[in-house]
Amino acid sequence: MKPSELMKFQNKQIRVLHFTWIAFFISFFTWFNMAPLATTMVQSVGWLTDDHLAALAIINVALTVPARIVVGMLLDKYGPRIVFSALLIIMAFPTFVFAFGNSWMQLFVSRLVLSGIGASFVIGIRIISEWFPPKKVGFAEGFYAGFGNFGSAAAAVLLPWIAIQIIGGDNGWRYAIAYTGVICLIYGIIYFFIVTDTPEGKKFLRSEKIAAMQVSSWGDLIQLIIWTIPLVGVLGLLAWRLKNLNFIPQNTLYVIYVILFIVLTYQIIQILRVNIPLLKSKETTSGGYRFKNVAALNTTYFANFGAELAIVSMLPTFFLTTFSLTPTTAGLIASSFAFVNLFARPLGGWISDHVRSRKLIMLAYMFGISIGLLGMAFINSSWPIVLAVTITVLTSMFIQGAEGATFAVIPFIKRKMTGQISGMAGAYGNVGAVVYLTLLTFVTPRQFFIILSVGALLSFIYCMFALEEPKDSHGDEYTAET
Repeated sequence: MKPSELMKFQNKQIRVLHFTWIAFFISFFTWFNMAPLATTMVQSVGWLTDDHLAALAIINVALTVPARIVVGMLLDKYGPRIVFSALLIIMAFPTFVFAFGNSWMQLFVSRLVLSGIGASFVIGIRIISEWFPPKKVGFAEGFYAGFGNFGSAAAAVLLPWIAIQIIGGDNGWRYAIAYTGVICLIYGIIYFFIVTDTPEGKKFLRSEKIAAMQVSSWGDLIQLIIWTIPLVGVLGLLAWRLKNLNFIPQNTLYVIYVILFIVLTYQIIQILRVNIPLLKSKETTSGGYRFKNVAALNTTYFANFGAELAIVSMLPTFFLTTFSLTPTTAGLIASSFAFVNLFARPLGGWISDHVRSRKLIMLAYMFGISIGLLGMAFINSSWPIVLAVTITVLTSMFIQGAEGATFAVIPFIKRKMTGQISGMAGAYGNVGAVVYLTLLTFVTPRQFFIILSVGALLSFIYCMFALEEPKDSHGDEYTAET
Protein backbone atom coordinates (compact mmCIF):
# COMPACT_ATOMS: atom_id res chain seq x y z
CA MET A 1 0.00 0.00 0.00
CA LYS A 2 1.36 3.40 -0.97
CA PRO A 3 0.92 6.44 1.30
CA SER A 4 -0.62 8.29 -1.64
CA GLU A 5 -3.57 5.88 -1.52
CA LEU A 6 -4.62 7.45 1.76
CA MET A 7 -6.01 10.40 -0.19
CA LYS A 8 -8.36 8.29 -2.34
CA PHE A 9 -11.48 9.08 -0.35
CA GLN A 10 -13.76 7.71 -3.06
CA ASN A 11 -12.47 4.26 -2.02
CA LYS A 12 -14.70 2.95 0.80
CA GLN A 13 -11.79 0.93 2.15
CA ILE A 14 -9.81 4.14 2.68
CA ARG A 15 -12.82 5.91 4.18
CA VAL A 16 -13.27 3.14 6.75
CA LEU A 17 -9.58 3.49 7.67
CA HIS A 18 -9.98 7.24 8.23
CA PHE A 19 -13.28 6.90 10.10
CA THR A 20 -11.67 4.30 12.39
CA TRP A 21 -8.46 6.15 13.23
CA ILE A 22 -10.58 9.19 14.04
CA ALA A 23 -12.61 7.04 16.46
CA PHE A 24 -9.37 5.87 18.07
CA PHE A 25 -8.02 9.45 18.12
CA ILE A 26 -11.16 10.61 19.97
CA SER A 27 -10.77 7.74 22.43
CA PHE A 28 -7.22 8.77 23.32
CA PHE A 29 -8.18 12.47 23.28
CA THR A 30 -10.75 11.64 25.96
CA TRP A 31 -8.62 9.13 27.86
CA PHE A 32 -5.80 11.65 28.38
CA ASN A 33 -8.00 14.69 29.05
CA MET A 34 -6.85 15.05 32.66
CA ALA A 35 -3.04 15.34 32.47
CA PRO A 36 -2.81 18.68 30.58
CA LEU A 37 -5.34 20.26 32.97
CA ALA A 38 -3.93 18.83 36.20
CA THR A 39 -2.36 22.08 37.41
CA THR A 40 -5.52 24.03 36.68
CA MET A 41 -7.58 21.44 38.57
CA VAL A 42 -5.43 21.78 41.71
CA GLN A 43 -5.65 25.57 41.56
CA SER A 44 -9.45 25.68 41.19
CA VAL A 45 -10.42 22.82 43.52
CA GLY A 46 -9.32 23.67 47.04
CA TRP A 47 -9.11 20.14 48.44
CA LEU A 48 -7.37 18.54 45.43
CA THR A 49 -3.64 17.88 45.93
CA ASP A 50 -0.72 16.57 43.89
CA ASP A 51 -1.12 13.24 45.68
CA HIS A 52 -4.70 13.05 44.44
CA LEU A 53 -3.46 13.63 40.89
CA ALA A 54 -0.83 10.91 41.27
CA ALA A 55 -3.55 8.50 42.41
CA LEU A 56 -5.81 9.51 39.50
CA ALA A 57 -2.93 8.89 37.09
CA ILE A 58 -2.67 5.33 38.42
CA ILE A 59 -6.43 4.82 38.29
CA ASN A 60 -6.44 6.12 34.71
CA VAL A 61 -4.83 2.86 33.52
CA ALA A 62 -6.31 0.48 36.10
CA LEU A 63 -9.08 -1.08 34.02
CA THR A 64 -7.38 -0.79 30.65
CA VAL A 65 -5.79 -4.23 30.96
CA PRO A 66 -8.97 -6.23 31.73
CA ALA A 67 -11.00 -4.00 29.40
CA ARG A 68 -8.77 -4.88 26.44
CA ILE A 69 -9.35 -8.57 27.13
CA VAL A 70 -13.12 -8.20 27.50
CA VAL A 71 -13.50 -5.86 24.52
CA GLY A 72 -11.38 -8.20 22.39
CA MET A 73 -13.80 -11.03 23.16
CA LEU A 74 -16.89 -8.89 22.53
CA LEU A 75 -15.73 -7.60 19.17
CA ASP A 76 -14.95 -11.13 17.95
CA LYS A 77 -18.54 -12.03 18.86
CA TYR A 78 -20.52 -8.92 17.92
CA GLY A 79 -18.28 -7.12 15.45
CA PRO A 80 -16.17 -3.95 15.72
CA ARG A 81 -18.81 -1.49 14.48
CA ILE A 82 -21.20 -2.15 17.36
CA VAL A 83 -18.46 -2.47 19.98
CA PHE A 84 -16.58 0.70 18.97
CA SER A 85 -19.78 2.74 18.83
CA ALA A 86 -20.97 1.39 22.19
CA LEU A 87 -17.62 2.03 23.86
CA LEU A 88 -17.51 5.67 22.74
CA ILE A 89 -21.12 6.32 23.77
CA ILE A 90 -20.83 4.59 27.15
CA MET A 91 -17.54 6.27 28.05
CA ALA A 92 -19.04 9.72 27.48
CA PHE A 93 -20.97 9.40 30.76
CA PRO A 94 -18.05 8.81 33.20
CA THR A 95 -16.35 11.68 31.36
CA PHE A 96 -19.24 13.98 32.29
CA VAL A 97 -19.21 12.73 35.90
CA PHE A 98 -15.47 13.38 36.18
CA ALA A 99 -15.82 16.84 34.61
CA PHE A 100 -18.40 17.99 37.13
CA GLY A 101 -17.45 15.81 40.11
CA ASN A 102 -17.26 17.63 43.44
CA SER A 103 -15.99 14.83 45.68
CA TRP A 104 -12.99 12.52 45.71
CA MET A 105 -15.20 9.46 45.33
CA GLN A 106 -16.87 10.89 42.21
CA LEU A 107 -13.49 11.62 40.63
CA PHE A 108 -12.09 8.24 41.71
CA VAL A 109 -14.94 6.09 40.39
CA SER A 110 -15.51 8.01 37.17
CA ARG A 111 -11.80 7.98 36.27
CA LEU A 112 -11.63 4.27 37.10
CA VAL A 113 -14.52 3.51 34.74
CA LEU A 114 -13.13 5.86 32.10
CA SER A 115 -9.84 3.94 32.06
CA GLY A 116 -11.72 1.27 30.10
CA ILE A 117 -11.70 3.51 27.02
CA GLY A 118 -8.07 2.50 26.53
CA ALA A 119 -9.44 -0.77 25.13
CA SER A 120 -10.51 1.10 21.98
CA PHE A 121 -7.20 0.30 20.31
CA VAL A 122 -7.92 -3.40 19.80
CA ILE A 123 -11.27 -2.74 18.07
CA GLY A 124 -9.69 -0.94 15.14
CA ILE A 125 -7.13 -3.70 14.69
CA ARG A 126 -9.94 -6.13 13.88
CA ILE A 127 -11.92 -3.90 11.52
CA ILE A 128 -8.81 -2.81 9.60
CA SER A 129 -7.80 -6.45 9.13
CA GLU A 130 -11.26 -7.11 7.69
CA TRP A 131 -11.08 -4.29 5.17
CA PHE A 132 -7.47 -4.59 4.00
CA PRO A 133 -5.79 -7.58 2.28
CA PRO A 134 -2.71 -9.27 3.78
CA LYS A 135 -0.24 -7.37 1.60
CA LYS A 136 -1.57 -4.00 2.83
CA VAL A 137 -2.69 -4.69 6.38
CA GLY A 138 0.61 -3.83 8.09
CA PHE A 139 0.72 -0.27 6.81
CA ALA A 140 -3.01 0.23 7.38
CA GLU A 141 -2.79 -1.00 10.99
CA GLY A 142 0.28 1.17 11.60
CA PHE A 143 -1.39 4.25 10.15
CA TYR A 144 -4.51 3.64 12.23
CA ALA A 145 -2.52 3.25 15.46
CA GLY A 146 0.01 6.00 14.78
CA PHE A 147 -2.53 8.72 14.00
CA GLY A 148 -5.01 7.48 16.60
CA ASN A 149 -2.39 7.54 19.36
CA PHE A 150 -1.76 11.18 18.52
CA GLY A 151 -5.04 11.97 20.26
CA SER A 152 -3.14 12.16 23.56
CA ALA A 153 -0.80 14.79 22.12
CA ALA A 154 -3.75 16.73 20.72
CA ALA A 155 -5.33 16.75 24.17
CA ALA A 156 -2.12 18.14 25.67
CA VAL A 157 -2.14 21.00 23.16
CA LEU A 158 -5.84 21.81 22.74
CA LEU A 159 -7.48 21.25 26.11
CA PRO A 160 -5.49 23.89 28.07
CA TRP A 161 -6.21 26.37 25.27
CA ILE A 162 -9.93 25.53 25.35
CA ALA A 163 -10.08 25.68 29.15
CA ILE A 164 -8.12 28.89 29.61
CA GLN A 165 -8.43 30.90 26.38
CA ILE A 166 -11.85 29.91 25.07
CA ILE A 167 -13.87 29.21 28.22
CA GLY A 168 -11.85 30.74 31.06
CA GLY A 169 -12.74 31.00 34.72
CA ASP A 170 -12.33 28.51 37.55
CA ASN A 171 -14.57 25.97 35.82
CA GLY A 172 -12.94 26.18 32.41
CA TRP A 173 -11.22 22.83 32.93
CA ARG A 174 -14.56 21.18 33.70
CA TYR A 175 -16.15 22.27 30.44
CA ALA A 176 -13.03 21.37 28.48
CA ILE A 177 -13.15 17.81 29.84
CA ALA A 178 -16.91 17.62 29.30
CA TYR A 179 -16.26 18.69 25.69
CA THR A 180 -14.29 15.47 25.12
CA GLY A 181 -17.28 13.50 26.37
CA VAL A 182 -19.60 15.29 23.96
CA ILE A 183 -17.29 14.39 21.07
CA CYS A 184 -17.27 10.75 22.22
CA LEU A 185 -21.05 10.64 22.38
CA ILE A 186 -21.63 12.24 18.98
CA TYR A 187 -18.96 10.32 17.10
CA GLY A 188 -20.05 7.02 18.68
CA ILE A 189 -23.46 7.51 17.06
CA ILE A 190 -21.94 8.64 13.76
CA TYR A 191 -19.53 5.68 13.61
CA PHE A 192 -22.39 3.20 13.95
CA PHE A 193 -23.99 4.51 10.76
CA ILE A 194 -20.97 5.17 8.53
CA VAL A 195 -19.01 1.90 8.70
CA THR A 196 -19.63 -1.81 8.30
CA ASP A 197 -17.66 -4.69 9.81
CA THR A 198 -16.60 -6.01 6.41
CA PRO A 199 -16.74 -5.01 2.73
CA GLU A 200 -19.93 -5.89 0.89
CA GLY A 201 -20.14 -9.60 0.14
CA LYS A 202 -17.53 -10.62 2.73
CA LYS A 203 -18.61 -12.66 5.74
CA PHE A 204 -17.50 -11.59 9.21
CA LEU A 205 -15.92 -14.59 10.98
CA ARG A 206 -17.25 -14.68 14.52
CA SER A 207 -15.84 -16.50 17.50
CA GLU A 208 -18.48 -18.88 18.86
CA LYS A 209 -17.32 -18.78 22.48
CA ILE A 210 -16.04 -15.63 24.16
CA ALA A 211 -15.83 -16.73 27.79
CA ALA A 212 -12.14 -17.53 27.26
CA MET A 213 -9.62 -17.78 24.47
CA GLN A 214 -9.69 -21.15 22.72
CA VAL A 215 -6.52 -23.17 22.17
CA SER A 216 -5.63 -26.22 20.12
CA SER A 217 -3.39 -28.35 22.38
CA TRP A 218 -2.92 -29.25 26.03
CA GLY A 219 0.45 -27.51 26.04
CA ASP A 220 -1.16 -24.34 24.73
CA LEU A 221 -3.77 -24.59 27.48
CA ILE A 222 -1.03 -24.50 30.11
CA GLN A 223 0.63 -21.54 28.37
CA LEU A 224 -2.66 -19.62 28.24
CA ILE A 225 -3.17 -20.07 31.98
CA ILE A 226 0.41 -18.95 32.73
CA TRP A 227 0.08 -15.85 30.53
CA THR A 228 -3.28 -14.97 32.11
CA ILE A 229 -1.80 -14.60 35.61
CA PRO A 230 0.12 -11.30 35.01
CA LEU A 231 -3.01 -9.70 33.50
CA VAL A 232 -4.68 -9.96 36.90
CA GLY A 233 -1.50 -9.57 38.94
CA VAL A 234 -0.80 -6.14 37.48
CA LEU A 235 -4.00 -4.86 39.12
CA GLY A 236 -2.55 -5.97 42.45
CA LEU A 237 0.57 -3.95 41.66
CA LEU A 238 -1.55 -0.86 40.94
CA ALA A 239 -3.40 -1.35 44.23
CA TRP A 240 -0.07 -1.60 46.04
CA ARG A 241 1.00 1.73 44.51
CA LEU A 242 -2.24 3.34 45.69
CA LYS A 243 -1.61 2.00 49.17
CA ASN A 244 1.88 3.53 49.16
CA LEU A 245 0.29 6.87 48.31
CA ASN A 246 -1.96 6.40 51.38
CA PHE A 247 -5.18 6.34 49.37
CA ILE A 248 -6.17 2.87 50.53
CA PRO A 249 -5.41 1.29 53.94
CA GLN A 250 -3.56 -1.98 54.42
CA ASN A 251 -6.77 -3.92 55.13
CA THR A 252 -8.34 -2.68 51.90
CA LEU A 253 -5.25 -3.78 50.00
CA TYR A 254 -5.67 -7.30 51.41
CA VAL A 255 -9.33 -7.28 50.37
CA ILE A 256 -8.33 -6.28 46.84
CA TYR A 257 -5.78 -9.10 46.74
CA VAL A 258 -8.48 -11.59 47.75
CA ILE A 259 -10.87 -10.26 45.10
CA LEU A 260 -8.17 -10.47 42.42
CA PHE A 261 -7.39 -14.05 43.45
CA ILE A 262 -11.07 -14.92 43.06
CA VAL A 263 -11.17 -13.22 39.66
CA LEU A 264 -8.06 -15.10 38.52
CA THR A 265 -9.47 -18.40 39.77
CA TYR A 266 -12.74 -17.73 37.93
CA GLN A 267 -10.89 -16.88 34.71
CA ILE A 268 -8.81 -20.06 34.92
CA ILE A 269 -11.99 -22.07 35.46
CA GLN A 270 -13.48 -20.43 32.36
CA ILE A 271 -10.38 -21.30 30.34
CA LEU A 272 -10.63 -24.91 31.45
CA ARG A 273 -14.41 -25.06 30.93
CA VAL A 274 -14.14 -23.79 27.36
CA ASN A 275 -11.09 -25.74 26.26
CA ILE A 276 -11.13 -29.15 27.99
CA PRO A 277 -14.23 -30.41 26.11
CA LEU A 278 -12.75 -29.21 22.81
CA LEU A 279 -9.39 -30.84 23.45
CA LYS A 280 -10.98 -34.11 24.64
CA SER A 281 -13.13 -34.30 21.53
CA LYS A 282 -10.14 -33.30 19.40
CA GLU A 283 -12.27 -30.61 17.78
CA THR A 284 -10.07 -28.57 15.46
CA THR A 285 -12.45 -25.94 14.10
CA SER A 286 -11.38 -23.52 16.79
CA GLY A 287 -7.74 -24.57 16.73
CA GLY A 288 -5.22 -24.27 13.97
CA TYR A 289 -2.87 -21.88 15.73
CA ARG A 290 -0.07 -22.22 18.27
CA PHE A 291 -0.28 -20.13 21.39
CA LYS A 292 3.47 -19.62 21.47
CA ASN A 293 2.97 -17.05 18.68
CA VAL A 294 0.53 -15.11 20.87
CA ALA A 295 3.01 -15.31 23.76
CA ALA A 296 5.83 -14.00 21.56
CA LEU A 297 3.78 -10.97 20.55
CA ASN A 298 2.81 -10.42 24.19
CA THR A 299 6.52 -10.02 24.93
CA THR A 300 7.10 -7.61 22.06
CA TYR A 301 4.27 -5.29 23.06
CA PHE A 302 5.31 -5.49 26.72
CA ALA A 303 8.81 -4.41 25.68
CA ASN A 304 7.95 -1.77 23.06
CA PHE A 305 4.63 -0.13 24.01
CA GLY A 306 5.35 -0.63 27.70
CA ALA A 307 8.68 1.12 27.24
CA GLU A 308 7.07 3.93 25.25
CA LEU A 309 4.53 4.78 27.95
CA ALA A 310 7.18 4.59 30.65
CA ILE A 311 9.69 6.76 28.78
CA VAL A 312 7.14 9.41 27.84
CA SER A 313 6.30 9.85 31.53
CA MET A 314 9.92 10.45 32.63
CA LEU A 315 11.65 11.97 29.60
CA PRO A 316 10.85 15.66 30.25
CA THR A 317 12.29 15.44 33.76
CA PHE A 318 15.28 13.45 32.48
CA PHE A 319 16.25 16.12 29.95
CA LEU A 320 15.48 18.94 32.37
CA THR A 321 17.79 17.62 35.09
CA THR A 322 20.51 16.20 32.82
CA PHE A 323 21.02 19.31 30.69
CA SER A 324 19.67 22.01 33.07
CA LEU A 325 16.99 23.05 30.58
CA THR A 326 13.84 25.06 31.21
CA PRO A 327 10.66 23.01 31.68
CA THR A 328 9.32 24.32 28.36
CA THR A 329 12.44 23.34 26.41
CA ALA A 330 12.65 19.94 28.09
CA GLY A 331 8.98 19.29 27.35
CA LEU A 332 9.42 20.30 23.73
CA ILE A 333 12.40 17.98 23.27
CA ALA A 334 10.61 15.12 25.02
CA SER A 335 7.55 15.59 22.81
CA SER A 336 9.66 14.53 19.83
CA PHE A 337 9.53 10.99 21.23
CA ALA A 338 5.75 10.89 20.87
CA PHE A 339 5.61 12.91 17.65
CA VAL A 340 7.65 10.24 15.85
CA ASN A 341 4.62 7.95 16.28
CA LEU A 342 2.89 9.66 13.36
CA PHE A 343 5.24 8.12 10.82
CA ALA A 344 7.34 5.50 12.64
CA ARG A 345 4.47 3.15 13.43
CA PRO A 346 3.01 3.17 9.89
CA LEU A 347 6.57 2.70 8.61
CA GLY A 348 6.98 -0.43 10.74
CA GLY A 349 3.81 -1.87 9.23
CA TRP A 350 4.80 -0.80 5.71
CA ILE A 351 8.22 -2.49 5.96
CA SER A 352 6.54 -5.63 7.31
CA ASP A 353 4.26 -5.60 4.24
CA HIS A 354 7.13 -5.22 1.78
CA VAL A 355 9.76 -7.59 3.19
CA ARG A 356 8.99 -11.26 2.67
CA SER A 357 9.65 -12.22 6.29
CA ARG A 358 7.48 -10.46 8.86
CA LYS A 359 9.34 -12.34 11.60
CA LEU A 360 12.68 -10.95 10.41
CA ILE A 361 11.33 -7.38 10.59
CA MET A 362 9.97 -8.05 14.08
CA LEU A 363 13.36 -9.32 15.23
CA ALA A 364 15.24 -6.43 13.62
CA TYR A 365 13.07 -3.88 15.37
CA MET A 366 13.33 -5.53 18.79
CA PHE A 367 17.11 -5.74 18.51
CA GLY A 368 17.23 -2.10 17.42
CA ILE A 369 15.19 -1.12 20.48
CA SER A 370 17.64 -2.90 22.76
CA ILE A 371 20.64 -1.12 21.23
CA GLY A 372 18.90 2.27 21.24
CA LEU A 373 17.85 2.05 24.87
CA LEU A 374 21.33 0.94 25.86
CA GLY A 375 22.66 4.05 24.12
CA MET A 376 20.20 6.25 26.03
CA ALA A 377 21.50 4.79 29.30
CA PHE A 378 24.82 6.53 28.73
CA ILE A 379 23.43 10.00 27.98
CA ASN A 380 24.85 12.53 30.43
CA SER A 381 25.48 16.25 30.70
CA SER A 382 28.79 15.99 28.80
CA TRP A 383 26.96 14.90 25.62
CA PRO A 384 26.08 17.47 22.97
CA ILE A 385 22.33 17.86 23.38
CA VAL A 386 21.88 17.38 19.62
CA LEU A 387 23.42 13.91 19.90
CA ALA A 388 21.23 13.05 22.90
CA VAL A 389 18.09 14.10 21.02
CA THR A 390 19.20 12.16 17.93
CA ILE A 391 19.68 8.94 19.92
CA THR A 392 16.31 9.49 21.58
CA VAL A 393 14.47 10.01 18.29
CA LEU A 394 16.13 6.98 16.65
CA THR A 395 15.22 4.82 19.64
CA SER A 396 11.65 6.09 19.42
CA MET A 397 11.53 5.15 15.74
CA PHE A 398 12.54 1.58 16.60
CA ILE A 399 10.10 1.35 19.52
CA GLN A 400 7.11 2.62 17.60
CA GLY A 401 8.08 0.85 14.40
CA ALA A 402 8.13 -2.37 16.42
CA GLU A 403 4.60 -1.64 17.57
CA GLY A 404 3.53 -1.42 13.94
CA ALA A 405 5.39 -4.63 13.12
CA THR A 406 3.70 -6.43 16.05
CA PHE A 407 0.20 -5.70 14.80
CA ALA A 408 1.23 -6.47 11.23
CA VAL A 409 1.60 -10.08 12.43
CA ILE A 410 -1.43 -10.47 14.71
CA PRO A 411 -4.14 -10.73 11.99
CA PHE A 412 -2.42 -13.85 10.62
CA ILE A 413 -2.42 -15.93 13.81
CA LYS A 414 -6.15 -16.77 13.86
CA ARG A 415 -8.58 -14.62 11.90
CA LYS A 416 -11.76 -15.01 13.92
CA MET A 417 -9.83 -14.53 17.17
CA THR A 418 -7.99 -11.39 16.08
CA GLY A 419 -9.82 -9.31 18.69
CA GLN A 420 -8.92 -11.62 21.55
CA ILE A 421 -5.30 -11.98 20.43
CA SER A 422 -4.82 -8.24 19.89
CA GLY A 423 -6.61 -7.65 23.21
CA MET A 424 -4.13 -9.84 25.07
CA ALA A 425 -1.10 -8.38 23.31
CA GLY A 426 -2.42 -4.85 23.84
CA ALA A 427 -3.03 -5.59 27.50
CA TYR A 428 0.57 -6.73 27.88
CA GLY A 429 1.67 -3.32 26.62
CA ASN A 430 -0.08 -1.78 29.60
CA VAL A 431 1.32 -4.46 31.92
CA GLY A 432 4.78 -3.49 30.69
CA ALA A 433 4.12 0.19 31.37
CA VAL A 434 2.95 -0.49 34.94
CA VAL A 435 5.91 -2.77 35.67
CA TYR A 436 8.46 -0.39 34.19
CA LEU A 437 7.00 2.69 35.91
CA THR A 438 7.04 0.85 39.22
CA LEU A 439 10.68 -0.09 38.74
CA LEU A 440 11.47 3.53 37.84
CA THR A 441 10.67 4.55 41.42
CA PHE A 442 13.54 2.35 42.70
CA VAL A 443 16.34 2.98 40.18
CA THR A 444 18.33 5.76 38.50
CA PRO A 445 17.52 6.83 34.91
CA ARG A 446 20.63 4.98 33.65
CA GLN A 447 19.55 1.77 35.37
CA PHE A 448 16.03 2.32 34.08
CA PHE A 449 17.12 2.50 30.44
CA ILE A 450 19.30 -0.60 30.92
CA ILE A 451 16.30 -2.48 32.32
CA LEU A 452 14.24 -1.44 29.28
CA SER A 453 17.07 -2.54 26.99
CA VAL A 454 17.28 -5.95 28.63
CA GLY A 455 13.49 -6.33 28.33
CA ALA A 456 13.66 -5.73 24.57
CA LEU A 457 16.60 -8.12 24.24
CA LEU A 458 14.73 -10.87 26.10
CA SER A 459 11.75 -10.38 23.79
CA PHE A 460 14.09 -10.59 20.79
CA ILE A 461 15.45 -13.92 22.04
CA TYR A 462 11.98 -15.27 22.82
CA CYS A 463 10.67 -14.33 19.37
CA MET A 464 13.71 -15.81 17.67
CA PHE A 465 12.78 -19.25 18.98
CA ALA A 466 9.01 -19.06 19.48
CA LEU A 467 7.56 -16.80 16.78
CA GLU A 468 6.68 -18.58 13.55
CA GLU A 469 6.65 -16.90 10.17
CA PRO A 470 3.00 -16.11 9.32
CA LYS A 471 1.69 -18.08 6.36
CA ASP A 472 0.32 -16.36 3.25
CA SER A 473 0.86 -12.95 4.82
CA HIS A 474 1.62 -11.05 1.62
CA GLY A 475 -1.19 -12.20 -0.64
CA ASP A 476 -4.35 -10.59 -1.98
CA GLU A 477 -6.67 -12.61 0.27
CA TYR A 478 -6.54 -14.29 3.65
CA THR A 479 -6.52 -18.07 3.69
CA ALA A 480 -9.79 -19.56 4.89
CA GLU A 481 -8.54 -20.64 8.31
CA THR A 482 -5.85 -18.09 9.03
